[in-house]
Amino acid sequence: MYDPIAKKIVYSRDVVFEENRAWDWSTDSQEKQLLELEWGNDISTTEEEHSAGQNNTGDTDVILPTEGTSDLERDLGAREGRTRRPILTFLFQNAGIFICQRKYASEVLQRFGMENYNPVSNPIVPGQKLSRDEGGESVDATQFKQMVGSLMYLTASRPDLMFVVSFISRFMANPTKLHFAAIKRVLRYLKGTVNYGLFYRRGGESRLVGYTDSDYAGDIDDSKSTSGYAFLFSGGAVAWSSRKQPIVTLSTTEAEFIAAAACACQAIWMRRILEEIGHSQEEGTALMCDNTSTIKLSKNPVLHGRSKHIRVRFHFLRDLVKEGIVELQFCGTKEQLADVMTKPLKLEAFQKLRQELGVCTVQC
Repeated sequence: MYDPIAKKIVYSRDVVFEENRAWDWSTDSQEKQLLELEWGNDISTTEEEHSAGQNNTGDTDVILPTEGTSDLERDLGAREGRTRRPILTFLFQNAGIFICQRKYASEVLQRFGMENYNPVSNPIVPGQKLSRDEGGESVDATQFKQMVGSLMYLTASRPDLMFVVSFISRFMANPTKLHFAAIKRVLRYLKGTVNYGLFYRRGGESRLVGYTDSDYAGDIDDSKSTSGYAFLFSGGAVAWSSRKQPIVTLSTTEAEFIAAAACACQAIWMRRILEEIGHSQEEGTALMCDNTSTIKLSKNPVLHGRSKHIRVRFHFLRDLVKEGIVELQFCGTKEQLADVMTKPLKLEAFQKLRQELGVCTVQC
C-alpha cells in the first residue's frame, strides 16, 4: 500500500479501506513519476515507448515491487540512472494478450551459469520421487535457496513450473547433490522454454472453469498427498496451485475431497473478484474432478460410514454444491489439467496439459 502522506510503501495484511474518502493524486511531477513506476512503467520509458504498449502489437514491461522495504525512495532505487528489473512482459495483439517473463528468465539462466547447457523437454524426470536424502552429500544451501527463489518468481506466468518448484522447495533446509541435480534440470528446461508464457484469447470463454486433482500419498518422507488446482478463463490459466496437504489422508477419496475443498475456496474468491470487475458468473462454477467417489460424497453422504474420519471443515463443500455455487463434474484423467500440478508426468502428457493451460510462445 502506498501512503501519499508519509510517502512510503507499507506491506500489511491488515488494511482498512476508507471507501468514502479520497485524496488528490494530481501532485507534483516527481510524485507522478513514482506512481507510474509503481503501476509498472519503467522510469526510463519514453512517451513513445509507453504508447506502443497500448497498441495491438505493443510490448510493455511491468515491474513488481521489491520485498522487504518500506521506504519509497529506497524501494524504487536511486533515480540517477538506476532502474529495476522488468519482471513481466505484456504483448498486446489482435488475437489476445500474451504474458511472459522472458527477460527475467534469461537473467536467471545467466546468473547461475546455465545459458550454455543443453535444454531438456521436461522439468522433472517422469515418475521421479525425491526424498530428504539424509545420507546424501550436502551442497551450498544458500545457492540452492537462491535458485528456488528465482524460479518461484517465474511461476507467476508459468503454471508448468508450479509443481516442480513447489516440490523442490521442500528440501531447502538441507539440500544434497540429488536435489541440486533436480533443480539444474528445471533450469535446463527453462533454457528451452525461455520465451514461453500465458496467452489469453480475445473473446475467449468467459466462464470460469476449475480443475482439481491430488496425488495420493506422493511424499516419500511423510506419506502426505499433494493437492493441485488450475482455473481457466478466456483460454488461459488465471490461477493455479500445487501444495502438500496438511494431514495424512487414509484413502484416495479423502485426498481428492480435501483437494476439491481447497479448489472450491479459490473458486468462491475468484467469483467475487470477477463480479467486482463486471464479469459475474451467473451459473455455478464447474470444478472438474476425475474421482467419482468425491463427486458422490459432495452431493450426498452415500459413503458416510467410510468417511467419518474426514475433517468436518472440509464438508462445507456439500453446502456449496447444494447452493449451486460450485458443481463437481467428472472428467477423465487424460483431460485433468490439474494433474500437472500434482506429480511428474510423461513428456507427451506434460506437453498436452501445458498447451491446454495456455502456456505457449508467441512470435514477437
